[in-house]
Amino acid sequence: MKRSELMFSFLLVPVDYAMIVFAGLCVYFFRYNTFLAQLRPPVFDISIFQYFKILVLVAFFWIPIFALAGMYSVKRSRKITQELSATFLATSAGLILIVLVIFFRHELFGSRFLVLAGYITAFFFVFFGRVGIRKIQRSFYKKNIGVSRAVVFGQSKSTESFISGLKKDKSSGYVVVRHFKRIDDSSLSILETISKKMSADVVILADYNHGRREALRLYEFCQENHLDFSYAADVLEAKSQNVEVGEMCGVPVVHIKRTSLDGWGRISKRFFDIVFSSLALFLLSPVFAFCAIIIKMDSEGEIFVKLTRIGDGGKKFKLYKFRSMIKNAHSLKSELLFLNERADGPLFKMKNDPRVTKFGRFMRKWSIDEFPNFINVLLGDISLVGPRPHEEEEVNKYSGYQRRLLNIKPGVTGLAQISGRSDLTFGEEAMLDLFYIENWSLWLDFTILLRTPWVVVFGKNAS
Repeated sequence: MKRSELMFSFLLVPVDYAMIVFAGLCVYFFRYNTFLAQLRPPVFDISIFQYFKILVLVAFFWIPIFALAGMYSVKRSRKITQELSATFLATSAGLILIVLVIFFRHELFGSRFLVLAGYITAFFFVFFGRVGIRKIQRSFYKKNIGVSRAVVFGQSKSTESFISGLKKDKSSGYVVVRHFKRIDDSSLSILETISKKMSADVVILADYNHGRREALRLYEFCQENHLDFSYAADVLEAKSQNVEVGEMCGVPVVHIKRTSLDGWGRISKRFFDIVFSSLALFLLSPVFAFCAIIIKMDSEGEIFVKLTRIGDGGKKFKLYKFRSMIKNAHSLKSELLFLNERADGPLFKMKNDPRVTKFGRFMRKWSIDEFPNFINVLLGDISLVGPRPHEEEEVNKYSGYQRRLLNIKPGVTGLAQISGRSDLTFGEEAMLDLFYIENWSLWLDFTILLRTPWVVVFGKNAS
């Protein structure tokens, strides 16, 4: 581990502390020394000195909470979304601590505004402080300061691509000093010389098609010569985040789950679905009434359509939507198949479909026709976030890996829907949905839900 990495990780501690204190002072100034004080005079009065004493104490106890939340683990590749998620969880845990203290010690604090505004401000200040530190660290890497010198082993195309990627990404924190295609006596002899001259920090086995015996030999060599060791995981090892280790007949057995949703993930996702869909149906009830009237006035037919779709595990269900097509539109589909614009896969897509009504075209443009999907969410047929629900005839045309899309419930929205709308090929859409299945988290669901309205309103490819 490079000293520079440890230094920047350690630097986050005083920066976080300073950001928490600064956030608290900003909130105090805003509450007592701006127009807000005249607009709504404070009931709870506290001097700046007394407030500051409490603030520095609160910040002091928040740091161990941040540490327990993994905020100071040494990670090079933590993404912005991961940093945001970690900061949110850590500051929320800090808020819970404050609320508990106030509950048991009534005399400590009496202003809900200071507590809630302080929590929100601290979240943003801490997050941007951390982003700033990481940017400084990456700027150092670009100047070749504090980088780790890497010796790479491997002879596959993926190895060449990996090395090329490291050379292009100056902010990765790695510089390749030597590349060996094979693990043999000759390469290990040269590597020993390099390690003695302190000219390497880490050895990376970038070819996942390696032999176990050679890989173990390289690992033991690195251990003996005090070099860090990393390797490209194969397909099974890459799924380690979704594994459970158990025992069968006295033999340790590793079980790879279909998705991280298995277990408590499925329970928490279902709870989130019920709460959000119930709220959505309540708030959208006036829109439902308005659409019902216009649909009946615009064309002959029912207000809702119930479309047969395939869900979790290949089970059929009826998907509710506002009717956006003329009566008996599905029977006309066979006559229009030669106009299908999605020749890359099983889906039928036609930009100027003559079966769509005038109001139906408007509803589709703004995704209003999909609002009744929340009924299906409440019933448990689909989830808020997941792969697009497909027709049975489309699912029958899935190739092997694409059937993995049926490992979870389909969704009202999903990663594919916010990543390109109609411009994605079916293969690209399937890969995005598979990535979601394998990397599911509540935070990912929350992020997709936040981005969906933006894509609907400003997405150029909506149809």
